[in-house]
Amino acid sequence: MRRMAWVLAAALAATPAAASDTKTILGVFYAGCEDICAGFKAALDESGFPLEVIIRDVEQDRNRLRAMIEEARSLPADLVLTYGTTVTLEMVGTLDDAGDTAFLNDIPVVFTTVADPFGTRIAESFDGSGRANVTGTFNRVPEAVNIEVIRLYDESFDRLGLLYNSNEPNSVLKMRELAELADERGFELVALEIDPTRPGAPDPAALPERMAELREAGIRWIYLGSSSFLLANGSTFTAAAVNNGIAVVSPYESLVREEQALLSVAARREDIGRLAAEQALKILRDGIEPGALPIAQATDFAYVVNMDVARRLDRFPPFSFLQVAEVVGN
Repeated sequence: MRRMAWVLAAALAATPAAASDTKTILGVFYAGCEDICAGFKAALDESGFPLEVIIRDVEQDRNRLRAMIEEARSLPADLVLTYGTTVTLEMVGTLDDAGDTAFLNDIPVVFTTVADPFGTRIAESFDGSGRANVTGTFNRVPEAVNIEVIRLYDESFDRLGLLYNSNEPNSVLKMRELAELADERGFELVALEIDPTRPGAPDPAALPERMAELREAGIRWIYLGSSSFLLANGSTFTAAAVNNGIAVVSPYESLVREEQALLSVAARREDIGRLAAEQALKILRDGIEPGALPIAQATDFAYVVNMDVARRLDRFPPFSFLQVAEVVGN
């Protein structure tokens, strides 16, 4: 993935006095930002508030995140936007690290696209993070909803596949959450680690191998779960699934529209960026302490079905499903 290090400037007044009032936001992303950046920038531009946004992409290298903390302090940034569980944990730590100067506890932070901010102890509850300098957004539908959506699509569903990455805390947490949900909702979960023999980031070449194992285990549906690695390798992941007769349910709409996932139930990524921008403006423009803000929750979710993939899998949605879903492909 191309390294991103560009500056996105909001509409600024040309006077020296206005320039001196400009606030600086450092956005730190794990594997690109694209639509989230677009939504974040658009909402800030529309606000008319003088802001400079600097975006950094660490390209899935968590070792570079320490330098991001140093950059935030040296700029100095007035606010830091963190994307994903890995970035957020490395930069702000957990509730237990609130007083640790190795983490950002002296600059406002807005996190976004964290799969489980409460299970990871990044935040206490939706009512507030429990830390003076931290707030964020939440954009996931409950996993129980995803299971019921699959059942609405396929009445015979009784077994779910999952590939998880042990190097991503969010991916492991999601696997454990689904294991508990399997008992509650009466389905079998078959979860495989992507690349258990390799330290560090998995090898994408392992994805077709794991997918073939899931096929042999009788899996017809696989859930992507929560993983920046799988999102970054979405083309390989979804192609391997379809080649093995497995339908992908993704929390990332782009994998349905642009790759070979069959179904998504998700907030649009541009809307997630806009939600994060609203949090940033409440802090920088309105002067609200981050810890006094509730975690902002996405409320609009879209059902999207890829009909080209449905045709390849010979698994068409029932008419009742088509009444609520958006269809892409032919």
